Amino acid sequence: MEQTIWEIDPSDLPDFCCKPTLVLGIGNTLFGDDGFGCAVIDYVEAHCQVPEDVCLLDVGTGVRKLLFTLCLSPARPQRLIIVDAIDAGRTPGEVFEIKPSGIPVAKLDDFSLHQLPTSNMLRELQETCGVKVRVLACQTGPLPEEVFEGLSEAVSRAVPEAAAWLVREHFLHPTPVPDAYLRPGA
Repeated sequence: MEQTIWEIDPSDLPDFCCKPTLVLGIGNTLFGDDGFGCAVIDYVEAHCQVPEDVCLLDVGTGVRKLLFTLCLSPARPQRLIIVDAIDAGRTPGEVFEIKPSGIPVAKLDDFSLHQLPTSNMLRELQETCGVKVRVLACQTGPLPEEVFEGLSEAVSRAVPEAAAWLVREHFLHPTPVPDAYLRPGA
């Protein structure tokens, strides 16, 4: 008998589907400050104790496939935290939280939250799938016109601040793990 998607054993799914909290560092490390999200994940992995119920991923510019997988998965995290750099007209290096619906239009086009359909998938995950989505952003400095690896000084200083936010908001409070991750009736 053939197995359907709703009969998949959650233990066969990747951690990013099954852990209650998923943190995604997004960005292009070859495009200056756009690599902020990836740098935060690297920093957290090197300097912080990550709880067992948290999955950290540096997804670079490949977030769309992962979000699509989450939308279709019979199991998904309770919380999704996106860490990315944006230009919101603030002071370079300023770290702030925005709602997924507050992603600037310019960001939707260049999408270091990387591609327009990504914002729709974030909305789908939040509104239809019940995943709480938060976006931690850092104001970029001027982005380079050519390949340039590395963050500006202001954005580099923001990396530990963003890591501290993650620890404070998502690592210090144990997450109750539900008995089953499968959809009702599965």
